[in-house]
Amino acid sequence: MSMDTLMPAASSAVRYLTNAEAAAFLRLSPRTLEKRRMLGGGPRFRKFGRRVMYAFDDLVTWANERCFEGTRELD
Repeated sequence: MSMDTLMPAASSAVRYLTNAEAAAFLRLSPRTLEKRRMLGGGPRFRKFGRRVMYAFDDLVTWANERCFEGTRELD
C-alpha cells in the first residue's frame, strides 16, 4: 500500500488547530477551552500523544450550535 492511498485528497484534508489557535478562532481564552475539555460542553477535540488538537469543522459546528435569536431560547 502506497502513501498516496493513505493520504486524503487535498480538498478533503482535515485542518487541525492547536488549543491557542482554536481559542483565537473562537475569540475565547485558551484557558476557557482547557476548562471546557475538563468539565465538558466544549468543542470535540483529538489527542495525539500529549498534544490536543481541534478539527476546524468541529469548531464551526460547536459555534453554530450556540446560535440563538433571543435569550428566551436559553431557558
